[in-house]
Amino acid sequence: MSIKIAFSVVAMAAVMTQAASAAMVTFTNNTLWTNFAAAQGNSAVATETFDSYNGFYLNGLTGNAGGIQWTASAPGELYAGSGFMSTNSPEALLTFTMSPSVQGVGGNFFSTDANFNIIPAIIGVQLADGSAYVGNATSLSDFVGFYSTGASISTISITVVGNLPAGTNFATVNNLYFAVPAPGAAALIGLAGLIGGSRKRRS
Repeated sequence: MSIKIAFSVVAMAAVMTQAASAAMVTFTNNTLWTNFAAAQGNSAVATETFDSYNGFYLNGLTGNAGGIQWTASAPGELYAGSGFMSTNSPEALLTFTMSPSVQGVGGNFFSTDANFNIIPAIIGVQLADGSAYVGNATSLSDFVGFYSTGASISTISITVVGNLPAGTNFATVNNLYFAVPAPGAAALIGLAGLIGGSRKRRS
């Protein structure tokens, strides 16, 4: 991790501590998102590459990465290929629901044509709580990620919000990343829940 990135993570964490209302942080840099997630609670990153999917899929397609089950859906169903997961209909909203919900989620989001060629476009990425990002996506490496220091994240949706001609742009994901507690941290969280529950029952 470079000094610049390390400083950014520390500075951002300090701002988050001072401003409790800023519970959701948005990133366009994968390394910064990963390092920030790690700094928030020993999180590990699980990655769904979609490499094992190819062809047409009905809504409700599920997969698992690092213990996080994701479910994909889109109006007009889903289509996968070349390690990409996409909508089967142009300009459709592609949604992933996570179970259990996560503190951080991100991915390489962009637009493709019917042959999975990447098309420069304006994409929108949104969470269930209304947190959103809108920006240009031009390559396979374009990244958008969110990290919540408050309520966990249960869904993420991607759409193509600006490009011409209409009818040729498909919201597409290459890699989907989940920030999940490291095994030791998960055990501690479970233990804290048991202790907290015991105290509540005794009062």
